Amino acid sequence: MQHVQSYQVAGLRFTIEGDFPVLQNLEPFCSEQGEDIFRLQVVSSLLPLPTTPVYRTEDGPGFPEISIDALPDGGYRFRMRPLPGKPLEAELRTNTSFSQAQLMFLGKDHSFALNNSLMLLYTFASAVHGALEMHSSVVMNDGKGYLFLGKSGTGKSTHSSLWLKHIPGTELLNDDNPILRLMPDGSARVFGSPWSGKTPCYKNQDVPAGAVVRIRQAPFNQIEKLPAVQAYASLMASASSFRPFRELAEGWHRTLEGLVAVLPCYVLDCLPDQAAAELCYKTVHG
Repeated sequence: MQHVQSYQVAGLRFTIEGDFPVLQNLEPFCSEQGEDIFRLQVVSSLLPLPTTPVYRTEDGPGFPEISIDALPDGGYRFRMRPLPGKPLEAELRTNTSFSQAQLMFLGKDHSFALNNSLMLLYTFASAVHGALEMHSSVVMNDGKGYLFLGKSGTGKSTHSSLWLKHIPGTELLNDDNPILRLMPDGSARVFGSPWSGKTPCYKNQDVPAGAVVRIRQAPFNQIEKLPAVQAYASLMASASSFRPFRELAEGWHRTLEGLVAVLPCYVLDCLPDQAAAELCYKTVHG
């Protein structure tokens, strides 16, 4: 069925039109307010065009594979597979600013194709609006949000669960892809999003960002505040961005610089235990 629906994430709206599946993770974000940062049209066919290879993800087994190619008109083509070696599920074409896009389903998993297309478009179209889609687990406590960063498997979700268990008043905001935004007034806020990894936590809520903590596994518990240069690098390493898109890189750079100026960043070497959560809480909450 052909239909049109708009959503708003971190104060930034986008619209989908065409024949597409209704995704439950998007439902809390339905909105008719604001102007679109991008508009996605789901189509039944796309004309063949010559392309030039730009990039292919190499996250390894268990992760989706996405190829990026340049189009003759200056836009981009994305092709998506749920896993390396699997058949293609979708082709996404965008203009240079990522404000307009077309999506053609190639396989049966339309939900995978639509969800990943929206994540890609949001990441790129929001770059000029001070927003960063972070690979992070976020908890809320006492009216602020605390982001836990780290490579896959280092214990971000585990540390969030320790706060939930041992730090009274803690609530999970998002467990994989929150939006960290530098607001027009120069403050930092963290928002829930429709994308939360394996944990179904799709909250349309936001709070001031209290701190960012990079988690590292260690045989002891120790926390250290990072100086500005290291804080910038820590944030950049966990922000969804793509530096070859030069037209967007400046926006990401400005956002990172602004966030480092107002948001404390730490590194926590820790065990997966109650003492680590309490040490982290006492340091960042103070």
